[in-house]
Amino acid sequence: MQPMDGFRFDNLTIGYHLGRKGEKVVARGLSATLAGGQLTCLLGRNGSGKSTLLRTLAERWKGEVAVVLTDRVDVKNMTVEEVVGLGRTPYTNFWGTLSAEDKAVVAQSMQQVGIGALARRDFSTLSDGERQKVMIAKALAQQTPLVLLDEPTAFLDYPSKREVMALLQMLAHEQGKAVLLSTHDVELAEQYADQIWFFHQESMGDTRLLTGTAHELNIKKLF
Repeated sequence: MQPMDGFRFDNLTIGYHLGRKGEKVVARGLSATLAGGQLTCLLGRNGSGKSTLLRTLAERWKGEVAVVLTDRVDVKNMTVEEVVGLGRTPYTNFWGTLSAEDKAVVAQSMQQVGIGALARRDFSTLSDGERQKVMIAKALAQQTPLVLLDEPTAFLDYPSKREVMALLQMLAHEQGKAVLLSTHDVELAEQYADQIWFFHQESMGDTRLLTGTAHELNIKKLF
């Protein structure tokens, strides 16, 4: 599959609501292009704005994006196939019934992430690594050109972290999707990312979004 042109934002301001206290601005003037066919890793210190940026982009590109959050997913009494099938919800009828085409997409999504053999397993019996693959398959089932993931390796052991990163890199390269994930793991980002986005907090308190390859940014020196 040929990669899409990508997603671009310019002079973006990100922040969050503080209820009656108004809004908190995290960063201003952010600009970058998220390229199709590439895995982009978003790095930065705690509180720099990584999750806020992902939420902002998810809202900005609603309808074109599938999102995988960092929260542990605790689903009971559902099979893997049923959980992945939830990714087809935007395309089903009022009753949420999956058509033959929907079921084919679900099966294909599970095969693409290597969990086809787990289709009938109860989701609650899976390991953390297997659960994360299910959530990625669910995102793929939405058939969007863009996938955003917030700390997708947060609860995984090191071999599972590497496996998930390699999977996301493969999906970006082979399907032409734009894949953006936030992570604290500099080593994994350096190894698997085609592009790095880094939230750099300058001496005056301003935050800039630096973009480039791991080599261009020399990311280990930025922390």
